[in-house]
Amino acid sequence: MEPIKVGLVGYGFSGQSFHRPLLTHLEEFDIDCVLSSNAEKVRSDLKEVKVVSTLDELLSQEVELVVITTPNHLHYKMIKQALLADKHVVVEKPFVTKSEEGEELLNLAKERGLLLSVFHNRRWDADFLTIQKLLKDEKLGKLFTYEAHFDRFRPTIKDRWKENKIEGAGVLYDLGSHLIDQALSLFGKPQWVQADVFPQRDSEKAEDYFHITFGYEFLRVQLYSRSIVLAPGPRYQLHGLSGSYVKHGMDRQEEDLKAGKNPFSKNWGIEERDQWGTLSSLSGEEITSEKIPSEKGDYTQYYKGIYRALKHKEALPVEPQEALEVIKLIEACQKSSEQKKAVFLD
Repeated sequence: MEPIKVGLVGYGFSGQSFHRPLLTHLEEFDIDCVLSSNAEKVRSDLKEVKVVSTLDELLSQEVELVVITTPNHLHYKMIKQALLADKHVVVEKPFVTKSEEGEELLNLAKERGLLLSVFHNRRWDADFLTIQKLLKDEKLGKLFTYEAHFDRFRPTIKDRWKENKIEGAGVLYDLGSHLIDQALSLFGKPQWVQADVFPQRDSEKAEDYFHITFGYEFLRVQLYSRSIVLAPGPRYQLHGLSGSYVKHGMDRQEEDLKAGKNPFSKNWGIEERDQWGTLSSLSGEEITSEKIPSEKGDYTQYYKGIYRALKHKEALPVEPQEALEVIKLIEACQKSSEQKKAVFLD
């Protein structure tokens, strides 16, 4: 197998903790070059890799795939520059900060015959994969309510781009991208959106709270992110005519990657029994409850899909049009919050 040569753009939290360990453990890829202002930090993890200081330098290398992990407001410009250099592109979510930029990039990639995908890795969370299976197996019957949370306890605001009031910052683009992408994957485009998005801790900083409702014919999807939650409740709640599924806790893969664990180790992505969700079912007039083993989470499936798309012309694991729909819904949420009313979609 000849590995795909990768140019990694950015070596902050996402580049170092997510993309670097996944790419280095997959024999299908070889990180050839890294764009970073901190060469010492890069070489502490990747001793032999080339470190460059500009995107032009990286694009002049013999890399086939460019992986962009820079701050959100830089995505559009860097994706465009990479595509114009005839490189395939993976970009960290969110895709872009404006939907018209995404449209332009989709057209550019298509014109040049290049692959463009967005790292929506939480499609491969153990809990989300379990929810997909439960819905596919119709364990809940006709679904009426879906509720997903990405809550944290962070009373102190850090001086970093994600929490300052700049383009593409704040929890709606950051954590909202995950929850919106998951909802779209399950249910498709809603009929309308109603959202409350604002900076709850400090009005001079980026948004740190959202409550979003997606309206479908009879289904209501509720998405939350809050920064002051010391004792979080369920991460997911699904309620249907035949049953309910309630799940606490976060997928473990992020923490395991940060701890330096191998994503091909025996217990990778497998949740302990005390983290399993509970399925409550109605049998006659009796309610029964049981713990449901979580599916195996596996972020490596994203990059394995990228390899198959590049080498075997298979479908991308995340199509750019899907990522663009996330941005359009983020914009609808912003509009709804500003106007304090529901926004109906075409």
